[in-house]
Formats: sequence, C-alpha cells, structure tokens
Amino acid sequence: MIRRYIASISTSILKRTCAATALLALTLGCSSTKPPNTAAPSGSIESAVLAQSPTSLLARNPNKSKKSVSVSSCPQNDGFTEAVNFATQASNLAQSANSKQEWDKVAALWVQAVAWMQAVPAGSPRRAFAEKKVIEYMRNLVYSQQQASATRSQASTVSFSSDLLNEQLELYLSYVAAVGPPDVLIVGSSRALQGVDPKELKQSLAQRGRPGLKVFNFSVNGATAQVVDFQLRRLLKPGHLPQMIVWADGVRGFNSGRDDRTFNSIVDSEGSQLLAAGLRPELPSDEPNEIPLCYRFPQPCANNTFRKALASVDRPFTGGQDTHPTIKFLSSGTGILPVADTHPTIKFLSSGTGILPVAENAARYELKPIAANAATQKAQLIPVSRRTTVAMRQLNQLADSIDSNGFMAISGTYNPNTYYRERAYVSGQYDRDYENFNLGGKQATAFNSVVAFTKARKIPLIFVNLPLTNDYLDGTRLWAEQQFRQRMQQLSRQKGFAFRDLSQRWPGRNDYFFDPSHLNRFGAIAVSRLLAADSSIIWPRPKSSRSDG
Repeated sequence: MIRRYIASISTSILKRTCAATALLALTLGCSSTKPPNTAAPSGSIESAVLAQSPTSLLARNPNKSKKSVSVSSCPQNDGFTEAVNFATQASNLAQSANSKQEWDKVAALWVQAVAWMQAVPAGSPRRAFAEKKVIEYMRNLVYSQQQASATRSQASTVSFSSDLLNEQLELYLSYVAAVGPPDVLIVGSSRALQGVDPKELKQSLAQRGRPGLKVFNFSVNGATAQVVDFQLRRLLKPGHLPQMIVWADGVRGFNSGRDDRTFNSIVDSEGSQLLAAGLRPELPSDEPNEIPLCYRFPQPCANNTFRKALASVDRPFTGGQDTHPTIKFLSSGTGILPVADTHPTIKFLSSGTGILPVAENAARYELKPIAANAATQKAQLIPVSRRTTVAMRQLNQLADSIDSNGFMAISGTYNPNTYYRERAYVSGQYDRDYENFNLGGKQATAFNSVVAFTKARKIPLIFVNLPLTNDYLDGTRLWAEQQFRQRMQQLSRQKGFAFRDLSQRWPGRNDYFFDPSHLNRFGAIAVSRLLAADSSIIWPRPKSSRSDG
C-alpha cells in the first residue's frame, strides 16, 4: 500500500515537471545547473528542517521515454550521486541566502535533489537510506520555499487592515491568474474557512457526474454579511467572479447589534480608500522577461536493463528575482503536493502578516517591497551552522496553514473535558457576538445587496448554516438560531436563493469539531460531501478546461 501511494505521488510530480514529449529539445537557450561530478560527504548536506514530516516521494520514474536513447548519452553516475551533489549545492547556498532570489535557487536545487534521490532503484542496497534522505530533502525544500515567501512578503504601506483578507486576496488573484475564476466560490467567516473543503467538494462532485469544477474558499475570519458584500461587490473585478457562490456561516455574521470590528477596520483602511477611487487590485497581464532556469531530472536510458543509468535532461522553467522558478510544493492534509508555479510576476507585499498591493497609477496597483513591521509579525530563528545564523525571518504561520484553494485544514478535535480547563466558558447571554441581537439593520441590508447582486449577474447563491455543537447551543444561542432559520427560510422563498440548514446536523459529533462552533478538517469533509450529495443543488459545469490541479 505504501509503495503504491509513494509511486502515485512521484508520478504526479514528474508529470508536472516534465512534458512527455520532446524531452531533449527544451535545453536550447538554458544555462545548465549541472552539479559537480564528485559527491560531497553525506554529513555536509544537512540544513535547517521543519518539524512536519512530508510524504516520501521515492518511486521508480514513471515517465519512461519511448524514444531510443543511445547508451553514450547516459551518464554513468547514478541517481544517488546526482542527488547528493544537488543537496550539497543547496545546503551550501542556504548558509548565506538572504534574498528571495537566493532562496528560490535553494528550493530549485532541493527539488532536483529529491527527484534524483527518488530514482534510486527499489532493489538497490542504498534504497532504505535514500528513502530517509528524500524525507529530509523535502523538509529542506519546504523550509527554503517558506523563506523565499517570507522574503517576498514584506510590509506594505497599503493594507485592508485584515491580515487574513490580505493573504486570501493575494492567493485568490494568483489562483485566477493561474487557472481562471473558480466555478464555485466559498465565502464566509472563519467557520467557512475551516468548514468547507474545496478539494473534497470538487472530488465528491466529480464522483457524482460533475468533474472538472474549480472550487476556491475565499473566507475570512471575522467576516460578517457586510464583509462578504464588500468582497463580492467592491473588491473583486467582474471578470473574477465565479459561476456559483456558496456562503457558509451562521447567525453571528447577521447580528446588526454587535460591533462589526472586522468590517469597520476594512472600511477605514488605505486599501478601501483606493477602491473608493476606482482602483481594484489586479495582476500584471504579461509574464516578465526573465532568463529561463534549467532543471535536471532523471530519465531512464534505453538498452540498459541492469544498471538503469539515467539520462541527463535539462528542463527550462521561467525564473528570476520575483518568481518561484521551480515547482511550488504546498502543504495539504495528506502531505506535500506539487503544483506548477504560475504567478511569477506577482509582487504583493504584506502588512502585519498579510499581503497587499500598493498603488502605481490610476490603471492598476503596482507592488514595491519596503521594510517589514517586526512588531506585528511572528519571527523564527533558524540556526544554519556554527558560523552562520539565518536572521529572524518573518513567517506567516496562518497563511502556511491555508492550502492552494484557500482552505484552512485544522486537525484538532474538540474535547469538552479538556477544552474548558484552558479557557472559561462563555454563555450566549454574555457572548458579544449575540449582544443587542437584531437580524435587521446594516447586516440585513448587506445581505440583501449580495442577493440582488448575484441575481442580477445570474450567479446562483447557496447559503449553508454550518453545524454547531450541543455545548455551544445554550438557551440564548438556540433561540437566536431559531430566529435566524425562520428568517432565512422566508427570505430564500422571497428572493430566490437556496438555504441549507446544517446547524444541528451533528450536535453530538465532537470529533467533527475543533471547538464548540468551528469544524475541523473531518467535519469540513463531511459538510462538503453533504453538499455534493444534495440533488436539489444544480451545480454548474466547468467554464474552462483549465484545471486547478
């Protein structure tokens, strides 16, 4: 089972990094990154690693060329030697890397080290050792990419005053640039951010006859109806809107009596002022004119059954100062998954832990890096050697936990026996999200605005009232839920949107929750499967053939 899983991951990587045809024709115009022929001692190739344990990528190379390759074109050194050479270069460069460009190159070298080490044959006596080295290399790869990302994400003079909105905005614009607008867009607060898994929804819909749909989660912590209205009507360009919107949340986001701190901060931000002047954030339309980088990956040689020597193949990938020229590996619930980097020209900057564009002219935003505000970001000190220590780098741990489709997978499980040992229980009567409870007012106005907006553009709107635990639903909150449910059912009939009430679907399934009101990744999977299985929802068909991977 493990071997088959490893092989499937390896196949995915090599399919994304090497075209199946013209393997040797793409080397023209590329400067080779071929390592020295002598291998360095294995003890010198260690570098800082992350705590997580990514999935091993060892497997036989699946992209076996059908073209005849002369034996003379195959180097006699094997995959292990090549891997150690690349790892040595990566480790040495990491000792002094400080810029994004340098960390990009470190990541590129680790990608190649992983590819060559995974090519060590299953029958080789070095196989077991090679498997461990792949795990170490993958950790180093993830670390180097995080360093490149942290170096890129410097503070900006412009912000929407919401770190997560800033991060989600950058990711969404990059997603649109890579694969186009999603077919289904999920919006809402942190409950939706953790509570609806786009990848699971996509897979479940594919199993039910709707393959190829692109699904993205653009939820933001603290989002109310006013925030969602801001996102859809003001922040996104018309061309970036989806075919369908799934708004997943609950009554808290519709209480006009509460203090809407998130929306108030957004409205007062400089980014909001630019929007009021007619300036929406957008990406450059053209790819940068950068020198291509060539990658070397193992390919099987013909007529060499016993040695299985590997052909040296250079592969070009666009790269440069403002790019991730290599495969971008993203963390998921099941390991480290590669996706092709498709937004090399984005120069988004951050405020606090967020990423934001700053204005260039009346046409679009230009993005220029400035010094980060260390007081608002968490830093991590990473020792690299006794002589050199990497400076404290600003890593956005919140953004790192969000996958490529905007979903935050949380694995923790709610246990009331231990949960309230660390925090005080707050009843609904004293919960500020329920104070001055009022389902009319500004939040109702914002919701009606979204309904009218989506209806005018013929975008189906599905509102999902997400599950809650029994511990959360005390008398005050249960009464509010009943009021909200009745009102939404009435509005759905009057205004033509769909309403799905899951608030009391699993009141006793604590294993589906991270805390009393937020689902964990297992609950998010269950919600996504429920939505996909809902035969009354008419899901769209893919608008384009481009896949989000």
